[in-house]
Amino acid sequence: MTFCLDTIIVKPLNNAKILNAVVLLHGYGGDGKDISILTLNWKRHLPNTVFICPNAPEKCEINPNGFQWFDLTKDDTDYILQESLKAEKKLNLFINEIKKEFNLEKNKICLSGFSQGCMMSINIGLVSEEKYNCIVGFSGKIINQEDLKNRKKVSTSTLLVHGDSDQIVSPNFLLEAKDFFIRNNIEIDTHLIKNCDHHIPIEASSIALNYILKKI
Repeated sequence: MTFCLDTIIVKPLNNAKILNAVVLLHGYGGDGKDISILTLNWKRHLPNTVFICPNAPEKCEINPNGFQWFDLTKDDTDYILQESLKAEKKLNLFINEIKKEFNLEKNKICLSGFSQGCMMSINIGLVSEEKYNCIVGFSGKIINQEDLKNRKKVSTSTLLVHGDSDQIVSPNFLLEAKDFFIRNNIEIDTHLIKNCDHHIPIEASSIALNYILKKI
């Protein structure tokens, strides 16, 4: 099948039956290959899981070798929200293709992402008509709390991990997101990684893997 987004697909070892999927969304200026590094360890512990790592639909304005889910060159919250909603539509179409290709319902799909990919995962996972298995986000935030509150339909269980030294996306956004999840009765786990800047260290990857194992 041809998907609407270019994507790296990492299938289970030894052609094991696919029972679950983890969709990994890269950050601003990255690509599916970047984020697929997480699968090197995860796939050994999730033997019946397919990992799907798409490129975002747009070339990145700042890094033309990478991609963006939405443009960040304008410091305009309304513009950013509208651009993210366009990306949502594309991602929802992509996820419907995944469901069809691998015969999976949303409760068998984990949404995960880094930075901008985390932001998209949160929105996709909470505005859906049906719960996803879980959301696992690294170094992200809620794009627009008022918009998300108005559109939220489900309470997909979520893990958010952030570095306490992040200079790109402030760790304060983790606390703001946690407050939002609690106020909206969504199961939320959070971890702040010491002496960690804007990346996914081994500790964060391990925390995320253990969380997914419990959910799947």
